[in-house]
Amino acid sequence: MKIANNLSVAVEYELFVDGENGELELMERATAETPLSFIFGVGMMLPKFEQNLKGLDEGKSFDFTLTQDEAYGEYDDEAVIELERAVFEIDGKLDEEIVFEGNVVPLMDTEGNRLQAQVVSITDTHVTVDLNHPLAGETLHFKGKVLRVSEATEEELNAIFGGCSGCGCHGEDENDCGSCGCH
Repeated sequence: MKIANNLSVAVEYELFVDGENGELELMERATAETPLSFIFGVGMMLPKFEQNLKGLDEGKSFDFTLTQDEAYGEYDDEAVIELERAVFEIDGKLDEEIVFEGNVVPLMDTEGNRLQAQVVSITDTHVTVDLNHPLAGETLHFKGKVLRVSEATEEELNAIFGGCSGCGCHGEDENDCGSCGCH
């Protein structure tokens, strides 16, 4: 079966970025034991990533590069912002198990959009966060193999699109849901 829209895909890969000395630096790895699994063509992955996998058969290898523009864009210095420390405090205290340098914390903008921000620094009055994707500004080099291509299961589709069309509960009342697993 070839990779196509709405099919379930599992791949193993290594992701490299350009290192400072011109050599590739390993950033991420998905193995056969812990593959990257996704539904192809539903917007879960970078469009150019999917474009490079489209039509590949199970067992086929891949090796391709995505430019910054095809991946997460250029690094934006203006996306590093300083916020009042009070934004991160509960009852006047900072939860140091969540808010610490290097950790990624969820934020919400004034329009209700959810954002992920990496904590850069913490002072007595402010927390500086970086809203750039961790791979912004990087050229991404993927090398891997297609492990599985199959019809998406109802469970996989429900995880993406919500609802529970097969169990009869339709996600309306978890007390009526029984053992479908959707809640």
